[in-house]
Amino acid sequence: MYLSRVEIATLNRQKIKDLTHLGAYHNWVESSFPNEISKGERLRHLWRIDYLYGKNYLLLLSSEKPNVSNFGRYGIEETVQIKEYDNFLNKLSERQTVRFKLTANPVYRAFEPGKKNGKIFPHVTVEQQKNWLLKKAAKSGFELNENDFDIVNRDFPVLYRKGQRQVKLSRVTFEGFLKITDVSKFRETLIKGLGREKAYGMGLMTVIPLN
Repeated sequence: MYLSRVEIATLNRQKIKDLTHLGAYHNWVESSFPNEISKGERLRHLWRIDYLYGKNYLLLLSSEKPNVSNFGRYGIEETVQIKEYDNFLNKLSERQTVRFKLTANPVYRAFEPGKKNGKIFPHVTVEQQKNWLLKKAAKSGFELNENDFDIVNRDFPVLYRKGQRQVKLSRVTFEGFLKITDVSKFRETLIKGLGREKAYGMGLMTVIPLN
């Protein structure tokens, strides 16, 4: 696995003029793997947009290295960083406390009489969104207390689906501390992501060990 980052050239309007919605970022990520495209493969790539110290970054988790040139397409020159991630994942252990950051799409399914699948709705309040993550914790390999994390950003970015139909997705960024309870499940959570809309910048959790 590889964790990659590039600073987005937000001050260069001409360079990033195509980045008008989540689908454009998705295309940027996919185009960073030309070998997969040439083979007709579509592997899962987790990504998110990070805001750190006044700068915007594209953060990417992938099983293969991205093409440096393509990955840096909308970035500031010489800011591409690519690091091997497997060694870090293998050092994680049960009962370990870590600081985490997660951008996700907290939603729920409402069922109507006579219908099998139900309809997806976003959680809209802070309490609902925090409860969504609390409920995900055990089956995702970690323990989380409601006072140990918070929501640091909430917004509704635009996505154009087929036929140019515009939709807004609920995007929520959580930060705080958690304890690993099942290291195998937790590694799987880090690799596969958490929640829906993973193709559009949701689901990627990163951690920094505290012990």
